[in-house]
Amino acid sequence: MHSRTQHDIAALPSRDREILRRLAERKVAIAQDPINEERRRAWYALDAGGDSRVMLLAERGGVRDALRPVPSGELACTDPWARGVEYGLRDEIYHFEELRDDLVVEPVMNVSWQVSTSNYGVDAVVHQGGDDTHMGSRSWEPPIRDLDADFHKLHPRTFSVDRDATLTQKARLESVFEGILPVRIRGGYYWTLGMTIVAIDLIGLEPLMLAMYDNPAGLHRLMAFLRDDHLAFANWLEQEGLYSLNNENDYIGSGSHGYSRALPHPDWVEGAPVRKRDLWVLSESQETVGVSPELFEAFIFPYQLSITERFGRTYYGCCEPVNNRWHILKRMANLARVSVSPWADQAFMADALGRQYVFSRKPNPTLISTPRFDEAAIRADLRQTLTLAANNRLEIIMKDVHTLNNEPGRLARWIQLAREEIANKH
Repeated sequence: MHSRTQHDIAALPSRDREILRRLAERKVAIAQDPINEERRRAWYALDAGGDSRVMLLAERGGVRDALRPVPSGELACTDPWARGVEYGLRDEIYHFEELRDDLVVEPVMNVSWQVSTSNYGVDAVVHQGGDDTHMGSRSWEPPIRDLDADFHKLHPRTFSVDRDATLTQKARLESVFEGILPVRIRGGYYWTLGMTIVAIDLIGLEPLMLAMYDNPAGLHRLMAFLRDDHLAFANWLEQEGLYSLNNENDYIGSGSHGYSRALPHPDWVEGAPVRKRDLWVLSESQETVGVSPELFEAFIFPYQLSITERFGRTYYGCCEPVNNRWHILKRMANLARVSVSPWADQAFMADALGRQYVFSRKPNPTLISTPRFDEAAIRADLRQTLTLAANNRLEIIMKDVHTLNNEPGRLARWIQLAREEIANKH
């Protein structure tokens, strides 16, 4: 490993190394800026449940326009590895200097263990439509056509970690940022443990819903299989010492930040392996938005609860409107943040969440994606949320943005409009 790392370091052009070091110095300066420090304190306050301001975030990673907020054409490094690192640094600087949302920049570089998982023994055949470089549609042929006859085709996943490759990556970063930024192993291995996205990949969306009537035993068998497999992965990560805390500016839930003093669990000791109960977890079920609360409660929720109850805190929801499931979801004892999507009943959710849970509002991204950037409509949307959630702990996250109509400045303008509307409420 040592000789390979030294070779990689020597192969990096000196100009690339200097570019990365200068960007790292800018990152450190941002991390120490009073504005950045205020944002960090505000996130902790939002999570703690006391007096807190409205927090704002905007995601740009899904934008697929020719003109993007952080264009790859601005990258100065020539080495492919260095360009990837440079992009990450420039993205953080963009958030602070141009977008000006509440992303917190920490004075560290993170690298995650290189973990791999197998499939379930089957693969869906995927068909892509439209312009694959911009927008498009997707359909797939589920590999499990009959829950009873084909179930034997499913096999639990297997998991592996490449520790040598991870440590080589860490050593290379340390060689570049020596004296400027410490490098730590920290990161996640999944977005959601909600399971229904996997279920529909395996059997299809309509078959999932129809099975609730036509083959309830078969669907319960599938959900139990997925529950056991997801828990096996989480247990393996814990046993292998691969989990790291996600209680800082870590991406948690569907777009939020993990800042919390309630994690890790009080009995955790600094330097000890991180356990499930020390972590945030996301659960959601966007795919079952078309089924009744009673069917969700019977076929989905029990399996999700079996997973979330093993973690420290739960963030629930993404794009689905959870208001008609709230009486079920609130049974989660460790529930802390709830997604209030563009299709949710905001008034209902504001009353239901109160000050006990964070009201995680997701405005409709269409507001900033259409050919005409209608600031009056944007302001009206923000005012509605700020009025209805005036007594809540509120974060507003513009996410799932796939086009800005080739006007990347729209994202920063939305943040500016949101800050103006928040100021007008006080």
